[in-house]
Amino acid sequence: MTAKPQNRVFGKQKRQHTIIVASGDTVRHMTVRPWMAALVVCFVGIFSIGYLLATSYLVLRDDLIGATMARQARMQYDYEDRIAALRAQVDRVTSRQLLDQQVVEEKVDKLMEQQQALSSRHGKLDALLDRAESSGLVNKDAPGGASAAAAKGDHAELTGGLKSIERLLSSGKPADATPDNSTLAYVPAPETVADHADRVFSKVTLSLKHIEQDQLARVRHLTAGASETADEIQSIMQNVGVKVPATIAGAETKNDGATNDDGGVGGPYVAPENVDQFDRSMADLDTALTRLETVRGAAESLPFRNPAPGKLITSPFGNRKDPFFGKLALHTGTDFHFSPGEKVKATAPGKVVSAGWTGGYGNMVEIDHGDGISTRYGHMEEVLVKVGDTVKTGDAVGLAGSTGRSTGTHLHYEVRENGRAVDPMYFINAGTKLASYINELGTI
Repeated sequence: MTAKPQNRVFGKQKRQHTIIVASGDTVRHMTVRPWMAALVVCFVGIFSIGYLLATSYLVLRDDLIGATMARQARMQYDYEDRIAALRAQVDRVTSRQLLDQQVVEEKVDKLMEQQQALSSRHGKLDALLDRAESSGLVNKDAPGGASAAAAKGDHAELTGGLKSIERLLSSGKPADATPDNSTLAYVPAPETVADHADRVFSKVTLSLKHIEQDQLARVRHLTAGASETADEIQSIMQNVGVKVPATIAGAETKNDGATNDDGGVGGPYVAPENVDQFDRSMADLDTALTRLETVRGAAESLPFRNPAPGKLITSPFGNRKDPFFGKLALHTGTDFHFSPGEKVKATAPGKVVSAGWTGGYGNMVEIDHGDGISTRYGHMEEVLVKVGDTVKTGDAVGLAGSTGRSTGTHLHYEVRENGRAVDPMYFINAGTKLASYINELGTI
């Protein structure tokens, strides 16, 4: 009877693989179980994958390293470009601020120069105004004085304007020279220090222009007034036959642009200087005032005053019936009523050329005033000066009396041009006209 396997329960049993290892007489059995096979397969797979990965790394290592280095280089370049852009922006801002500061400093320096020039002009103008005032052109209580006060006010305003500039520059907060890219286009940029300086500089410059125009107008007005006054005085003097001084004629010729044929002129040609308009006006005013002062000096040095203001004329100049001979005779002077012992005063400054008894004049004093003009004071009771004395206008030269060919106490007053007797009333009437231009001619 065939024996059946006892370990078979359900179906056929799978045999296990056995590995027999024989070494000499030794035989070893090792049963290969399924998990062992799986473990070996897994190990071989892992090894293969590792081998493949290692081989791929070795093959692709240079490319990976190069890509990494290139990426790092790109990142570095990006950072450097950004730093350079920021640095350039900072440099632009700094340069703009330095440029604004330089522009502001230049404008402030220009304003200071203009202020100094204006102050210098005020000094020159004040000196000329003093001369004009002494010449009777400017009255302190007149609008000219108010104009001078206004000019000083403008100068004070100018100084205040410069101080306001300093305050603006010290307190101003400059804006960025380069606006942020995120700033909207329609948003106005903040005002910088340079903009402040431009605005204030424009205002102060406009004020300076107004002051300068006012100064030029005043100078031209004074120049015209001085020229007109000098012309009037000169015309009055010429009407009485008084020669115009050479210095006055020379100044008039220069102003008229005529050539002086009496003297030679010459010299190397040199290009004309670029003279400022204000300086030319000042030079013209100085010339006009010099001419006026010369004319005034000439008028004040001549006998245009009345030797007996307010007194009665007892005998005029000209032909008359001689009081002693009873026939027609030339009276070479003008007689004024005087009280005995009353002081006789000189009508102009000069030098005494005769003092004492002189024939029909009795006690007489003759004064030479220059330019061929002299005056005589006759019939005096007493002479108070001597030959060679220098007298001023209003100095007493003697006491009124009735000496010589005289019928009573009076003053015989003569004016002579180059030794020829002329009517004293020509000079006295001219002096009355000149008194409106020269205050000193109003009194003796």
